[in-house]
Amino acid sequence: MNKKEDLFTNKRILICGKGGSGKSTITILLAEYFMNCNYQVCVLDADSTNTGIYQMMGFKKPPVSLINYFGDTVFVGGKVSCPVDDPRFLPGAEISLNKIPNKYYSSNNKNLFLFQLGKIGDKGPGAGCDGPISKIARDLRINQIGPRPITLIDAKAGLEDSARGVITSMDLVITIVEPNITSIQIAEDVKNLVSLIKEGGLPATEHLKDSKLVEQANKIYKEAKIKKSFTLLNKVDSKNTENYLRKELSKKGIEPIGVIHEDSLIPTSWLKGSPLKSTESKKDIINAIEEIKKFI
Repeated sequence: MNKKEDLFTNKRILICGKGGSGKSTITILLAEYFMNCNYQVCVLDADSTNTGIYQMMGFKKPPVSLINYFGDTVFVGGKVSCPVDDPRFLPGAEISLNKIPNKYYSSNNKNLFLFQLGKIGDKGPGAGCDGPISKIARDLRINQIGPRPITLIDAKAGLEDSARGVITSMDLVITIVEPNITSIQIAEDVKNLVSLIKEGGLPATEHLKDSKLVEQANKIYKEAKIKKSFTLLNKVDSKNTENYLRKELSKKGIEPIGVIHEDSLIPTSWLKGSPLKSTESKKDIINAIEEIKKFI
């Protein structure tokens, strides 16, 4: 196996963007691509509200959320805190697959593993902050899933996960841009955030009264793994739309790695809760990944 074929082994890739931009769809397309390339794919569903990704991946029911495995959130008397208020690492977040009860993940018994980090719909009034889910996304490491592991993290909508420090433990981040001005702005914000971290920028810590917590927060950013941010266009219905998005992103110093064209099969799959079968989108994702390979 040459190095080019193995570029993504042990990589952690965050998929982020505006709500509804297609993050989960892109995560699924990426997962299928890497499975076909003989990677062992670990998908972390870090979206605290979207509940349908397991169906699109071909599973009949979702796994039990890992927020339960780790003792639930501090807001309901549990152990998992928000990384903004408590930047310390989550105890026990590095786990071997054979040590986790199988109710906490779904698998195709070969090379696909889905973990649901947590949902906030059942937490009740006043306990709906999903910061603890962000901490799990930042710190979780699943070992022994195979010789060529790759982790894909489907983030919650917007910039919140990245701003909470989740991005510091990633190797790459892909921002999904649909034809929407907010999507374009989020892509710029992510690009700037990654640049700031790579240049040595530190997090806001004025709210932390304990000097040890300030030291820990700064250490996490100083040791950040993030190497590169990419932007991927999605739901593009015409060449005119693509050209407009490229022009607006170019003004912000962003060159997209590719285009996922609009495909009616995708919303139909989400509507019916059935596995994704979009042939054209799968071709588009291959082209995008070939572009990423040029940078890593």
